[in-house]
Amino acid sequence: MQIDFSPITDQGMTYLEFAKRFNRDDLRAVTNTSIDTMLDIIHDLNDGQVTYEPVDPDAHDSFAIEGEEDIGWTIAHLIAHVTASSEEGAALSSLLARGFSTSERPRYETPWRDLTTQAQCVQRLEESRRMRLAYLDTWPDVPQLDVYREISPRFTEKFGEMNAPAAFLFGLKHEVGHYDQFREVRQQALAATNIAAE
Repeated sequence: MQIDFSPITDQGMTYLEFAKRFNRDDLRAVTNTSIDTMLDIIHDLNDGQVTYEPVDPDAHDSFAIEGEEDIGWTIAHLIAHVTASSEEGAALSSLLARGFSTSERPRYETPWRDLTTQAQCVQRLEESRRMRLAYLDTWPDVPQLDVYREISPRFTEKFGEMNAPAAFLFGLKHEVGHYDQFREVRQQALAATNIAAE
């Protein structure tokens, strides 16, 4: 199951409004689709290709460690990044669905330099699938949908209030937004490998 996020990006719908059309089974389905999409992108890459540093003139990460703010992201780096964001959204959804609001960010990102092989990238994706689905399993049968994350006024002004399904979708939309970057890095890695083999 794919989700069309255009009502948020193109029509200005809030995540809270958008989330009303999805139930927990839908969130399970889109989680599996997203993980499968990324697995498909990397399924035939080798270790050198998942760690290939692409050319990215637009690269800039103000949260990166010093000296890495403007580097192109490898496939492994992208996997570490997007899985962390989706897991954060899933963890928040678990708290909110059970009636617990928080301003904390339950986020952990696997150090991307630790992912040096294609097998490790696959493992990280499958681990993330397991974790996200497990967070959904912690929702009560009747989740509390009127409990919202305590976010800064600036965040709320930009994205609106976040209940359990909205928090889950927020992380997932971020992940889906990186698909084109995944595919571009894949193309660069394959091209560089072909040139090196000639």
